[in-house]
Amino acid sequence: MTTSLHSQQGLLTLNVGSSSIKFALFTADDLSLLFSGQLTGIGSHAKFDAKSHVDNQSYSHAWSADGLDSHVQAIGWLVQWFGQQMAGVQVVAVGHRVVHGGVWFDSPVVVTPEVIAKLRELEPLAPLHQPHNLAGIQAAQAAFSGAVHVACFDTAFHCHQPFVKDCFALPRKYYEQGVRRYGFHGLSYEYISHHLETEFPLQAVGRVVVAHLGNGASMCAMLNGHSIASTMGFSALDGLPMGTRCGQLDPGVLLYFLQQGMTEREMSDLLYKESGLKGISGISNDMRELEQSDALEAKQAIDYFVYRIKRELGALTAALEGLDAVVFTGGIGEHSAHVRASVLDGMAWLGVELDEEANNRHDTIISTRRSRVLCLRIPTDEEIMIAQHTQRLMGKKLSSQG
Repeated sequence: MTTSLHSQQGLLTLNVGSSSIKFALFTADDLSLLFSGQLTGIGSHAKFDAKSHVDNQSYSHAWSADGLDSHVQAIGWLVQWFGQQMAGVQVVAVGHRVVHGGVWFDSPVVVTPEVIAKLRELEPLAPLHQPHNLAGIQAAQAAFSGAVHVACFDTAFHCHQPFVKDCFALPRKYYEQGVRRYGFHGLSYEYISHHLETEFPLQAVGRVVVAHLGNGASMCAMLNGHSIASTMGFSALDGLPMGTRCGQLDPGVLLYFLQQGMTEREMSDLLYKESGLKGISGISNDMRELEQSDALEAKQAIDYFVYRIKRELGALTAALEGLDAVVFTGGIGEHSAHVRASVLDGMAWLGVELDEEANNRHDTIISTRRSRVLCLRIPTDEEIMIAQHTQRLMGKKLSSQG
């Protein structure tokens, strides 16, 4: 890539998590990628890694235990780094990933004080993410006060599903109050949907199940590129077990915890931070560590993870009334050949036949030519989806002002 940084207008994307910030800087006109990277371990041992896509130079930095203890500090450090490395680039727009848009936001929006106020009301629905998403927006607004800021929602892709796929069997008044299924990881699923349109158009208009498997994990049934069902529901706790989140849980367990005197804070920490792969194994929430471990508990954690994926694959196939393709994405979905093979093992009844060599090579197509269901491994790119939405809304705002 030979793009020069001289006098460029830049579009920045920020994906702010509970202890990390992923970013990418694009040219504002044609979305050529200039820089990408992440800052992890905020609040503990922070570490920064980035790459220039102009000259392929890599950057890294590490802090001691008390180096960066807040997202505001982290954003401030990033802004300073941008100023040093990106002289000549004027950031004219910033796109933000926001986990929860509730019933109000079914598409990306330009950030206003009214938007921020609405999103604050959703913090209890996504306590691990929403507060940090909003902290990132406000820190970036202060740093890039002249830029257009756009919020892109993980729930938007799942909006407008039929009532029966959107509700819980509770009194209807709660549905009207917003207690309903929202679904998450929408920016990832949206990217996969667009990628299929380009690379696998026959499957793109068919019945597809996408498994976004990572520290956060969910699955989505897509028909003609649109979400019709998701494993995640009201919160980011439902469905598959995750790195530290429990996934599907009998509500009676929560009643039991309450009866035993567990506080709301203790229950939240248990379900969001101490469960999932970490809780079952007692070892780690990192699939790579579990796959390398000889401990029985590590194997059991992986087995449970796989079992729940297989079970949800069957359920989502039923929702679709058939299956044309399965897509694996996300950190585990992209990098763990063992998990992919284990999920697809015994799925011949669905028409799946795995190509073990292709799977071990991490090829895009991991099914055999005889397989009736196409099985794919596709790396996701939430950043480019955020950038495209931000570019579009920036253009609209500038046009309305002109």
